[in-house]
Amino acid sequence: MSKIKFLSSRAGYDLAAENYDKKEKYLNSFEQGKTVPLFEDVNGKKILDVGAGTGRLAVELAKKGAIVTALDVSEQMLKILQRKNKKIITALGGAESMPFADEEFDLVAAEFLIVHLKNPKRFFDEAYRVLKNRGRLLITNINQKDPPEINTKDGKIKIESFYHRPDRIIEILELLAFKIEKEIFIKESGVWINQIIVARK
Repeated sequence: MSKIKFLSSRAGYDLAAENYDKKEKYLNSFEQGKTVPLFEDVNGKKILDVGAGTGRLAVELAKKGAIVTALDVSEQMLKILQRKNKKIITALGGAESMPFADEEFDLVAAEFLIVHLKNPKRFFDEAYRVLKNRGRLLITNINQKDPPEINTKDGKIKIESFYHRPDRIIEILELLAFKIEKEIFIKESGVWINQIIVARK
């Protein structure tokens, strides 16, 4: 039996990119259609999708008229996204040091991102910096204590991930002067599987 390799987000998602879209139904089950309506009217708004992957969220927002920038550490994931919608601006880079100017975006979104960050505070700091005054941050925090196995052409891998308590995420955001506007929990059999937060700068 081959040993499962633990990889960083960059290396792991570069390998997983080819088959990533096959997981879309599974990924959507963590949100149950709750996130996109929270963006409200995005027409003409500048939105940054951090950890955009192959564009599951970015493509949807672009269809609604948003001017979307997609940031991801995986070049392979962004290549697939670009094939789906060439109008979406893509940027290669990490969430903790983003290559954007201060107060550039109306909204920053991050689905399935903070599970890959050991210390989400650094990303929240950066999100605050790139958001316009009164801009909004929408994040999801999935309840994942053990990352799933992913089959790739190089064998089975797991991508480094970290568990974050919901109350701790709220605490960090409030310490950074974000105002929590909404907190929604998605549950299965009475257990939370996803925390969705909308916060305002």
